[in-house]
Amino acid sequence: MYMKKIILAALLLLGVSVLLSAKSVKKEKAEKVETGPEVAARLHYNENGTFKILQLTDTHVIAGDPRSERTMQNVNAVLDAEKPDFVIHTGDIVYGKPARESALMLLQLLVDRGIPFAVALGNHDSDFDLSREEIYELVRSVPGNVNTPAKESLSGYSNDILTLSGKNGLERVFYLFDSGNRDYLNGYKSWGYVHIDQILWYRDAGNYFKSLNSGNPVPSLAFMHIPPQEYRQAIHDNSKNVRYLSGNFGEEPATPTFNSGLVTVMREQGDIEAITTGHDHNNDFVMLWRGLFLIYGRYGGCDTVYNDLKPSGARVFEFTEGQAGFRTWIRLADGRIEQDFVLTPGMKTLSGQ
Repeated sequence: MYMKKIILAALLLLGVSVLLSAKSVKKEKAEKVETGPEVAARLHYNENGTFKILQLTDTHVIAGDPRSERTMQNVNAVLDAEKPDFVIHTGDIVYGKPARESALMLLQLLVDRGIPFAVALGNHDSDFDLSREEIYELVRSVPGNVNTPAKESLSGYSNDILTLSGKNGLERVFYLFDSGNRDYLNGYKSWGYVHIDQILWYRDAGNYFKSLNSGNPVPSLAFMHIPPQEYRQAIHDNSKNVRYLSGNFGEEPATPTFNSGLVTVMREQGDIEAITTGHDHNNDFVMLWRGLFLIYGRYGGCDTVYNDLKPSGARVFEFTEGQAGFRTWIRLADGRIEQDFVLTPGMKTLSGQ
């Protein structure tokens, strides 16, 4: 049933695809992006000068399980309330067999509304009856998905770049990282992490975008499932003026055992303003730590796995053409809004003072 609806809904998304393609050709000539990194989607501000991304995460759908019915209702509610221009799902779409039907059931909500989307896979997405490659290719087959074919030279599958341009050209870059499943480094168990080859891929792409911007870093955000080790470090950093946190902190960040250096390279590059993740269902906070915003999305599932944050919801990011920083908030399934912040470079606290 879901595949039939997806095929029919492809007609709805055709207009979106044509629009993105037409704009891409124009911008490719202006920015010479054909010589740079592969870009999954070249996004553009709306006529009113804004662009809204809704971050879904940890929906943990199990097709045929009644506990997933409320998940579908809640995701429907946040999509209808926000009407985003784009959706990024930061992983753990599914939480059981049949993984194929479970993923399609959730993604159909985006297809029905004609919302283009991308996915950064979570650790559980490949835990069931589909391999990581198989579920990634399934996601890519859904109308409206912009993820590119997996890059053979990189660890993981869902590593992608999105750009956002205005009337004067490129303004923002969004990096999607595949943070993996679990790793066993010389016998030591760890959550998955962003590997060295992925870090170099990001660095090289960032340097290319700098070359388009007179050598200056292009403001960027990073989306992934498993938070890097700095989330845990920041929580326990009690030094003066280095940690400001707002939102729900309900569990210790489940970060990798080892630090691969991702955040260090981001600080060297100077382009990443914020990292946003999922994975930890009882956290949805915004934290300012040493000039970097460390953010969680809002748990999007219901009762197929643990969660103490009720009701579920989603995090929203809104960008305004020509303006530094961005606005972010949590949209709950019952319609309420929490944690409404405008975050800008150079803020000393979350209140901006």
